[in-house]
Amino acid sequence: MQPLEGFYYFTQVVDHGGFARAARALGIPKSRLSRHVVALESKLNVRLVNRSTRRFVVTEVGHEVYRHASAMLAEADAAVEAVEFARAKPCGTIKASCPVALAQSSLAPILPQFLEKYPAIRLELQVSNRRVDVLAEGLDVALRVRSVPTGEDGLVMRS
Repeated sequence: MQPLEGFYYFTQVVDHGGFARAARALGIPKSRLSRHVVALESKLNVRLVNRSTRRFVVTEVGHEVYRHASAMLAEADAAVEAVEFARAKPCGTIKASCPVALAQSSLAPILPQFLEKYPAIRLELQVSNRRVDVLAEGLDVALRVRSVPTGEDGLVMRS
């Protein structure tokens, strides 16, 4: 398995249209960047770019490697984001509304456990039997008991 570092530097060179511009954008010496690309070419046993003092041209196989390398790097970033998301602790404010009976019978017993488990969550709970306008009142969730969805407000209803 090839380390992603060489592919990363190669894609940066292609994205920036040359070694000098990529080195400036990355804040590293051009010679170091060139060494990474040369090492990748050596590992793959193929020339990815034709370069001279005045020209920089990606070879045909270089374009193919670039396409795959870009996809690999995007997937690697997605994997890191997935881990960060999984490790992230829920936080913020949840604005919710529910009827009095539901608050007393179902929410009251479980809310202390929920708030203990998620201390970074701030719950603003409106307990009322009145009909609420979820959008106008800025609610994130409204728990209501209805026999048939009205559908007049474009909201999602689950049973």
